[in-house]
Amino acid sequence: MSSSTTSLTPDQHKAQAAQKAVEYIQDGQILGLGTGSTVHHFLTALGTRVQDGLRIRGVPTSQATATYATQLGIPLLGHDEPWDIDVAVDGADQVDPQLNLIKGGGGALLREKIVARAAKQFIVIVDEAKQRPHLGLPFPLPVEILSFGWATTQRHLEKMGWPAPRREQTGSPFLTDNGHYIVDLHIPQIADPASFEATLLLLPGVVECGLFVHMTSLVITGTDQGVRLSQAPDKPTP
Repeated sequence: MSSSTTSLTPDQHKAQAAQKAVEYIQDGQILGLGTGSTVHHFLTALGTRVQDGLRIRGVPTSQATATYATQLGIPLLGHDEPWDIDVAVDGADQVDPQLNLIKGGGGALLREKIVARAAKQFIVIVDEAKQRPHLGLPFPLPVEILSFGWATTQRHLEKMGWPAPRREQTGSPFLTDNGHYIVDLHIPQIADPASFEATLLLLPGVVECGLFVHMTSLVITGTDQGVRLSQAPDKPTP
């Protein structure tokens, strides 16, 4: 007797995780709204609940997220308002076994980190391919840098021993919503994410890096067998 299993696409895994994350959202909360394809699924599901009467307000981490949330009727707080964020929900490019992350593939890492740090709980939604035994290649580490003196900052980064090409978009430098450049550090393995993050942030010209260390409360992973929950032992979850 043979059995067969249905393999879902990565996008279906993302949708699974996003739908589960919406279950943690409660009426009256202020939400941090991340950026990226997985968060797009979350916003779609959240918008449906808002239309059904859920009362929440959101803090978007990018112009793209703000635009889509507005289309869905999700109320947003302004950039200059004081935030008391209950839950931030975002995707990740990599997740290690300690729930440390690499983020920034979409270029919103600085705003994402500000919002995640301001939140009481930080929920990360990913497809199974984002789970890795360690952070590093095949996904490079995004580092947001000032455009002023960028080539000198890039040279300092490359002196660490790894290529750090500037991110390009249609033949021009990629610009973040903050007007900064991004270089993608091609480091094979980040053995100590906390120490490496501290080292990067000491370099003049570096604004932020895509390492999110000891920030995650809960990772929701979409798989062929359903969603898998990974909770940080020292972080609260909703």
